[in-house]
Amino acid sequence: MPTYRLICSLLLACACLGSLVWAQVDYAKLRSVAMNRYGQETVNLVDEWRASIDAMAAQDELAQLKSANDFINRRIRWVQDPEAWGQKDYWATPLETMSKRMGDCEDFAIFKYTTLILAGIDVNKLRITYVKAQTGGPNSQIHLAHMVLAYYATPTSEPLILDNLIGDIYPASKRTDLTPVYGFNSKGLWVGGAAAPATTNPGAKLSRWRDLLQRAAAEGLG
Repeated sequence: MPTYRLICSLLLACACLGSLVWAQVDYAKLRSVAMNRYGQETVNLVDEWRASIDAMAAQDELAQLKSANDFINRRIRWVQDPEAWGQKDYWATPLETMSKRMGDCEDFAIFKYTTLILAGIDVNKLRITYVKAQTGGPNSQIHLAHMVLAYYATPTSEPLILDNLIGDIYPASKRTDLTPVYGFNSKGLWVGGAAAPATTNPGAKLSRWRDLLQRAAAEGLG
C-alpha cells in the first residue's frame, strides 16, 4: 500500500497520466501467456474471469458492480507489495494479480476497473481513487493511504465505493472513514471531491502506469 508521501508525489505527476481504456481483450493470447508463465491454475482463473464478464452482459450496472466486486474480493488475497512482488510499490496487471491470487489495494482497484470496462460500463463512470483511510475507529487520528474504485452513475452523482477491505458496496456518504485525495480514469484527473476534472488531457509520464499499460498490452489486454 503506498504511503501518504508517495500519494502526494503521485498527485503532482498525475497531470501527465497515461490512458487506460481496456475495451477489448485477446483471450487466446491472455490464456497462452498465462499458461507459459504461470501454469494451468492461472489459466483456469482467466477462464472463470471471462465467464464472469460474459455473464455481466445480461446484468444492469448495479448488478455488474456487485459481480465484479465479489468475484475479485473472493479470489484475491490482500497483501502488501513487498510480500507479493518483493518491491515497495508495484502496480500489477490483472493477469499478474490472477497469477499470484493476491495483491494490494491498487491491484484490486485496477482489476475491478478493467473488469467493469470489459463488461461494458462507460469509463466515464469509473475512477480509480486514492483516499486517506481512517483506521482504529471514528475518533482515531490514524490515516493510511488506500485505493478504491468509485462508480458515478452520472457526473454529479454520489459515487458508490468498491473496496477490498469492506465487501459491501456503499455510497461515499456512508464511507466516512475515507477522504478522497484524487481519482483518475483515462479521461481525466479529479482532485479531492471536485466535480470538474483538474485536467482532461492525461499524458504518459507516470512510470508505473506506463509500465503497467505496456505489460498489459503484451499480455493481450488492450
